[in-house]
Amino acid sequence: QVQLAESGGGLVQPGGSLRLSCAASGRTFSSYAMGWFRQAPGKEREFVAAISWSGGSTYYRGSMKGRFTISRDNAKNTVYLQMNSLKPEDTAVYYCAAGKGSGPNYYYSDTYDYWGQGTQVTVSS
Repeated sequence: QVQLAESGGGLVQPGGSLRLSCAASGRTFSSYAMGWFRQAPGKEREFVAAISWSGGSTYYRGSMKGRFTISRDNAKNTVYLQMNSLKPEDTAVYYCAAGKGSGPNYYYSDTYDYWGQGTQVTVSS
């Protein structure tokens, strides 16, 4: 069992930055790939970024590559999402998730077994 708790969301102006954190419980964190998803009001949940269990491979939704960076610290059982150059369309609830699988499967929410409760990110002037 893995429990996940996101933090770091908030209100930021367009062009600003935020760093989201996701703290995981359990001793098996380092064996899971981790992903970030987001859901805006009235829209479906969508993939943002993922990172392999070792941190050696990362994956991004096309529109976020270059603006967002996912990383993890297995010693701290934590995964991060650094978000730069934020836009109003980035406004959403951001969720972290833990799962098994490999490469291309990280884009799909079905790959993930455990989810956090989400943290709100609002980009507005």
